[in-house]
Amino acid sequence: MREQEYVRSLFAQEDEVLKSIAPGLDERGMPQISVPPEVGKTLYLLASLSGAKRVLEIGALGGYSTIWLARALPADGQVVSLELKEEHAAFARENVAKAGLADRVTIMVGDATESLATLVDKQEKFDFFFLDADKPNYPHYLEQAITLASPGAVIAADNLFQNGRIFDESYQGPSPVTIRRFNRQLAEDPRLESIILTIGDGLGVCRVKK
Repeated sequence: MREQEYVRSLFAQEDEVLKSIAPGLDERGMPQISVPPEVGKTLYLLASLSGAKRVLEIGALGGYSTIWLARALPADGQVVSLELKEEHAAFARENVAKAGLADRVTIMVGDATESLATLVDKQEKFDFFFLDADKPNYPHYLEQAITLASPGAVIAADNLFQNGRIFDESYQGPSPVTIRRFNRQLAEDPRLESIILTIGDGLGVCRVKK
């Protein structure tokens, strides 16, 4: 798509660390589901513009979006990334270290629902959230993010177009069905001000009104 390539060439150039993640995922037999460069740059800008110091990411995979987010933070900022699989977390840590950001990133391994419950119990607060994990749990992740949000926090969520499946009601699998409902919630929830950006596979952006 020419618009996508144009934007990438001008605004979302990858350095060697970011470029190395896709082939590294292939070598390890891991899925190629990192965000595209223009979404990474958008996350970077959103986190930077919001003045975020504490970021919670749900879904690390190889650390691609983690690096974009960590680079947006001040020196004393912190990204906490929740990742289900230890092998993914290990690769993400490797890439974060290559990027010189190990002191800004903590990866919690395990079921995200349990990790979120732990963070809620500790009364942690975050300024920015990025949801990019199992889609059927997006509504739950959103509720937990709102609970953990500092006033005015930003919540971003990826894959809200489901590669076009949300537009075709014949797709009744768990992910498109849940994401249709999730998108409606973003539009109607009185606690949020929201929009879906038509980049990548649909990037939801919300501000928590509290």
